[in-house]
Amino acid sequence: IASELDIEIYGLKEIDVPLPEVIEDGNNPLENAIKKAEAYFNVLKTPLFSCDSGLYFDGIDPSLQPGLNIRRVNGSVLSDEEMIEYYSKLSEDHGGKLIGRYKNAICLIMPDGRRICSFDESLWTEPFILSSIPHPNRVTGFPLDSLSLDIKSGKYYYDLDSKSVDQNAVKIGFRNFLKEIF
Repeated sequence: IASELDIEIYGLKEIDVPLPEVIEDGNNPLENAIKKAEAYFNVLKTPLFSCDSGLYFDGIDPSLQPGLNIRRVNGSVLSDEEMIEYYSKLSEDHGGKLIGRYKNAICLIMPDGRRICSFDESLWTEPFILSSIPHPNRVTGFPLDSLSLDIKSGKYYYDLDSKSVDQNAVKIGFRNFLKEIF
């Protein structure tokens, strides 16, 4: 994403400094991105950005929106298979095909105190279909991929050629955010 820019990006796992645990209890992805950025910036004192995302479906009761709690349901943390079962049933209860998208946010804190944040639609994924019928393929840690269908073709993402899946919109959104600043 940042290959065109004259900056180097390091992940937190690459930095050998104890970092605080951040409780992600914001009301939306932007609030969580800000909390993480501030907590890590206070330790590292270097330009720092943090991202967060949530999953949102069209036309369902707000009490059923996963939002930030994609894996946490009714106070429990779900395993991959429990997530597939829960979200398959949620989709079934809404006609077998829910339209959803991941809404991403970013917050950048600069050493001079500037805080630049965005929860703009350019950072969000394209809408997709969440099916009630799981694909037999599974990838550990990404259980909802087995329920996700491309909205244009109606096919499971697992059955599409990776070249036909457009993931550039989100990358371009993040790149443009960083370009504006750097």
